[in-house]
Amino acid sequence: MRHSKATLALSVVFVTFGMACTTVHAADKEVPVTFSGGHDIGRKDFGRPISLIAAALNVKPDVFREAFSGVTPARGGGPSPDEARKNKSALMKVLAPHGVTNDRLDEVSNYYRYQPQRGELWKVTPAKAHAVVVGGKIKSIVVTEPGSGYCNPPEVSVEGLENVTLKVTLHFDTDLKKNGSIASIEVAKP
Repeated sequence: MRHSKATLALSVVFVTFGMACTTVHAADKEVPVTFSGGHDIGRKDFGRPISLIAAALNVKPDVFREAFSGVTPARGGGPSPDEARKNKSALMKVLAPHGVTNDRLDEVSNYYRYQPQRGELWKVTPAKAHAVVVGGKIKSIVVTEPGSGYCNPPEVSVEGLENVTLKVTLHFDTDLKKNGSIASIEVAKP
């Protein structure tokens, strides 16, 4: 089969153009984002994830800190019925004027209850995300699962781009399954 020079030249143009299009498309890569931490508790937070508890109760963290400052934690086990009653009274004295009910306080307290001495953590759903990388640079970050239970922004990194600083913004909510979730991840401005 014989081809004319024009047909052959046109074929070369199509092949070259097709390769260039493929190269541009193939350059877009989805690279997983790695999350670590995000569960640090402040020294003045009584060993509790105050930012999560306060958001779930729809009060400011300092309001919950004030309420919890009246609590006497039980030593070596659960509180006696009398201690539990006194602690609940101290909490509700501060929280009730902010619209917090006893039932809601119980629900939130039980949800975030944990025993760190046993290596436990409160309920956490790990976040998932990937970076869209073009030409070795992050074009965007896509959060595919916002997770929940982060009380401070976790450290995040993108494989192969560990030098890039990323900024995580959290979302706090009264919905326990959305509370402490990842709202966004952006490349930090230098």
